[in-house]
Amino acid sequence: MKKKIIRITTIPASLRGLLKGQLRFMSNHFEIIAVSSKLDGLLKEVGDYEGVKTIPVEMTRKITPLKDLIGVYKLYKIFKNEKPIIVHTHTPKAGTLGMLAAKLARVPYRLHTIAGLPLVESVGMKRKLLNSVEGLTYRCATKIYPNSYGLKNIILENKFTTEDKMEVIGNGSSNGIDTTHYDPSRYSENDKKELRKKLGIKLNEFVFIFVGRLVGDKGIHELIDSFVKFSSTQTKAKLLLVGTYETHRDPLNSETVEIINNNKNIIHAGWQNDVRPFLSISNALTFPSYREGFPNVVLQAGAMNLPCIVSNINGCNEIITNNINGIIVPVKNANEIYNAMEALILKSKDELNIMGGKSRDLIISKYDQSFVWNAILAEYNNLIEKHIN
Repeated sequence: MKKKIIRITTIPASLRGLLKGQLRFMSNHFEIIAVSSKLDGLLKEVGDYEGVKTIPVEMTRKITPLKDLIGVYKLYKIFKNEKPIIVHTHTPKAGTLGMLAAKLARVPYRLHTIAGLPLVESVGMKRKLLNSVEGLTYRCATKIYPNSYGLKNIILENKFTTEDKMEVIGNGSSNGIDTTHYDPSRYSENDKKELRKKLGIKLNEFVFIFVGRLVGDKGIHELIDSFVKFSSTQTKAKLLLVGTYETHRDPLNSETVEIINNNKNIIHAGWQNDVRPFLSISNALTFPSYREGFPNVVLQAGAMNLPCIVSNINGCNEIITNNINGIIVPVKNANEIYNAMEALILKSKDELNIMGGKSRDLIISKYDQSFVWNAILAEYNNLIEKHIN
């Protein structure tokens, strides 16, 4: 009989996006159950796609004490009924509720993956509260998996847990990347010409692309400020934004939104189910985020042969080596983003191809999805073997 493992995220979009395909792979070796909030039928879609059983438990992304206690109780009942050998959580709220409930239910192995620490941008009493909650999650877990080495160092600096309780699986990343899916050779020159024409981008224009949520902590204010200055002198440059605004969480200021909407050199393509065509027509990624765990966007862009301008934060500075496969800039520094843009636009096409090629080679060798999945599988098997012995 297969051993039972329960995987939990706060919302099903994280199961679908952050862990896509991984549950299906693991179900070849274990009985996998996915637990998340029930939102618009998405949890059922995840279950159908991954081929695993799903159980809905409502969880909020905010601090909601009463709802959180109800969530802990429901998770506890599930664990007592299903008797998993491993509970593995992702995302902050699922981590806290899942690890506490799993400890109360005496689940043998309680694993939590850290893919970013939103609290690092918080201050005052909110920061103290978030620190306490983070510490509770780590105390209830038997093992913590930061998905980058830089994130591991931040956790140690904040003294959330001890080094012996942590491990970075493989080389980092929660799910790796399918490098056969993110492959620039899938797109012909004609495909790229047609999309550029549709977006109003000329063939001789240099395209900087950003992919992600259009919010403050992704560095959008600095990116827009630097590009406005840059495009005033470099007339053959475009900034392509692929993503949506989040007005309820960290909204952009009105001045930045107005520039995005009215600057003829900025193209806002909105949300896209498939970002690959947009990466294929671009010359470089710009990703000046304030904080990340291990950024999938940089993996995707690198796999598509793009040199990347990234901020000097964990994850980003583990994928990009300065002036080798991209340029690393200080956090919240519009002037340095401008300088990096200038450095890349002045390079020849061959030089850019060499930088992008080095990104793809690195990702294939260290972050290919099959490598990451097998590293997680090996970790599960090692834990189960210890339990049996």
